[in-house]
Amino acid sequence: MARDASARRVRPTFVPSPAGADGAHGVLVLADGSRAELLTAEPAILARFLDGLAPNERREVARSFGLDLATSVEALVDQIVARDGDSRYVARRGDELLGIAAFRSELDAAGSARLGFAVAPSARRLGLGTLLLERLMVSAARAGVDRLIGVAGRDHQTLAALFRHGGFAPDTETDDGATRFVFATRAPLGADPAESAASAHGAASLRPLLHPRSIAVVGASRDPSSVGFRILDALITGRFHGPVFPVNPKADFVGSVRAYPSLTAIDHPIDLVVVAVPARLVSAVVDEAIAVGAGALVVITAGFAEVGDGGRAAQNELARRVREAGLRMVGPNCLGVIHTHPDVRMNASFAPLLPRHGGVSLCSQSGALGIAIIALARRLGLGLSSFVSVGNKADVSGNDLLEYWQDDPATRVALFYLESVGEPRRFARLARRFARSKPIVVVKAGRTGAGRRAASSHTAALVASDSAVDALFHQNGIIRAETLEEMFSLARALLDQPLPPGRRVAIVTNAGGPAILCSDALEAKGLRVEPLADATQAALLDFLPPEASRINPVDMIASATPEAFERSVAEVLSADEVDALVVIYTPTGIYPVADVMAAVGRGIETARAAGAVGKPVLASLIGEEGETVRFETAGGETVPVYAFPEEIARVLGKLAPYAAWRAADLGDVVVPGGQDLERARAICRAALKRHGDGWLSIEDAVAVLAAAGLSFSGGFAGDRAAACQLAAEVGFPVAVKLASRRIVHKTEHGGVVLDLADAEAVGAAWDAIAARLAAAGEEDAMDGVVVQPMVDGGVEVMLGVEQDPLFGPLLAFGLGGIHVEILRDVTFRVAPLSDRDAHEMVRALRGRRLLEGYRGHPAGDLE
Repeated sequence: MARDASARRVRPTFVPSPAGADGAHGVLVLADGSRAELLTAEPAILARFLDGLAPNERREVARSFGLDLATSVEALVDQIVARDGDSRYVARRGDELLGIAAFRSELDAAGSARLGFAVAPSARRLGLGTLLLERLMVSAARAGVDRLIGVAGRDHQTLAALFRHGGFAPDTETDDGATRFVFATRAPLGADPAESAASAHGAASLRPLLHPRSIAVVGASRDPSSVGFRILDALITGRFHGPVFPVNPKADFVGSVRAYPSLTAIDHPIDLVVVAVPARLVSAVVDEAIAVGAGALVVITAGFAEVGDGGRAAQNELARRVREAGLRMVGPNCLGVIHTHPDVRMNASFAPLLPRHGGVSLCSQSGALGIAIIALARRLGLGLSSFVSVGNKADVSGNDLLEYWQDDPATRVALFYLESVGEPRRFARLARRFARSKPIVVVKAGRTGAGRRAASSHTAALVASDSAVDALFHQNGIIRAETLEEMFSLARALLDQPLPPGRRVAIVTNAGGPAILCSDALEAKGLRVEPLADATQAALLDFLPPEASRINPVDMIASATPEAFERSVAEVLSADEVDALVVIYTPTGIYPVADVMAAVGRGIETARAAGAVGKPVLASLIGEEGETVRFETAGGETVPVYAFPEEIARVLGKLAPYAAWRAADLGDVVVPGGQDLERARAICRAALKRHGDGWLSIEDAVAVLAAAGLSFSGGFAGDRAAACQLAAEVGFPVAVKLASRRIVHKTEHGGVVLDLADAEAVGAAWDAIAARLAAAGEEDAMDGVVVQPMVDGGVEVMLGVEQDPLFGPLLAFGLGGIHVEILRDVTFRVAPLSDRDAHEMVRALRGRRLLEGYRGHPAGDLE
């Protein structure tokens, strides 16, 4: 029998209502697939809900608000409704009231407010409590509440379990049999309570996709060249651990397997439906999948958002129906899904071979590149745990996969090929949490204008500026690879070796030339190849020939024996002054390569036994026929082998910053005081009303800065006389600058005049600027001038912000003046900034020595 769709557990989700919906905040999709409205709780509804609770449940609501436990229903309703509308919610399914959540809008001195919370017994275990608490926290943060305090009695285990295990990670205090749970509504970096709570549900919803018990292939064909035939064949030859059902209304059998005319004709529950039919038929297949209670879809079919507006509309409609029904969907326009676990063995794609099982999970936005990526992984001996080609990302995205892989024990490293970053703020939160325990390596296409245009036409996705992508990745511990080959080079080291505890690298070799190239490449990547300590050099002197170099690199000369490699590796890797070891071997024909590699392995094991357990070892085998990608020590440790030593430098150059990011405190987001942001918004709204889109006038700009708590020296003058008078008030010498909403680059119009000593010079500057604008036909562009005091000494810097359409506020800091446009010595970060981000931005400049003091110039106030 087909599975009953109503019995399927789905991902609890909140779908916001359209703006202006009266009293309605959105729809809650619960874990049983049912839907509930989220409404502002009016008094009559609250009274009805509270009347329906058991007495002990009502007492817990009263306890939460700090009221007497014997408070009547009427008094409790009065307490709750004496708030703003957004501070109280009710969930309603038809006429059934499922739960309420509310908080007091009055704050204590610490910016905290009390919350009240209750879920009807019939709605428990459906994810409703988590969804209500998420909405309440969002509303509280918007209302200026920094912390919510919930209280549960000793016997009220349901509420306590939600708080503890719902992913909200509250602080707890127990007193007199009651436990206080304190939630930060403004999440610290790397910890979004609502995101954490939703992650468990999102991950669970992907289980039918990656761990299906049964699969139907709709569009399974007898034609060996068709996608449907290849997918069915891949599932069967890959020995999928479960039944596979071909669906083809024109055939009784496909490849000796019984076929079915439709999904509804299959008399067995279906977890995963793979769709390989023409685009015009996909909608009907989705309807059938919903009807039979399938858990997930993989839509291989192309012809949706990537082909234009019509395809995009059809794709959006598919996504809407899938989400409302509680299914998960990969695609459309994708290669498929692979899971190599021995208990699954699923190749639901048209990739020709099932990869070997391993610790890498891979997401590719390109199907064609996905085939090449799988082939490259096989060539390099890398095993995959799971592979998902997300295609157009109508539903399942890289964000969902990060949620799933976070707690997947088989996933040790996550790799991504991305052409766009969907929901970048959510991606940043998920990645920051993920990367604290598991590495993420991303190849992000679309660095150049041509690349971005190609990516846009390929995936119909809005592609962010590369500066924003770099900033987002840096702040959240994401390792960016330049190429697919580099992505796998990084993955090999991340899988098999520890992260370097620092940037000090030692090289052991029998060939000076490659070691020099490696040293140069390492230092170019910010690593240090420093002389070894005297004690280490003395130990090497005991067994190396006199002509060998023992400083670093350790060049044992071409005739180095396997024993020399073994002892040198053991000695150098054990040295306290070494954080990572590079072994470079150029075969000379004197000793078998296998003997030398075995000796290197013994040296590594000796050092590990002596305590050098947290240092990576990477090797390069120069000029060897074929390609050696790894060797194993006798104890089973795998050492990656690279064709060229410069490749090792690129790998360590990215692993070291990631290791430092993971080991460091992420910092705190600092919210400065003295701001009146509502006034700043009002100024901007008024300017828009007066002038429409465009630059603010200097008067409005200064007012916005003041509202944001930023001072401005000098002032604006609207005519010649006012400019002279303002200059006298500011104090000579002064600078006079053109004020214009139309002309941005003032110097190109002679609009900046410096070092004016008196009022007469200020008047002359006004006249000269006005004359130059008139000659250029721009006389009406002059709003006036800005008069400011001259400043001696110091270094000019620039701080700017741009509203990226996807990433939000993108901050830039760099050397000011012409340095910005000519030298481009600028660093970028995505808001919000932590204090650590701010420090890094200043210190990341190539010209930071100018700020630290240089050749007699005083240091700037970096703090």
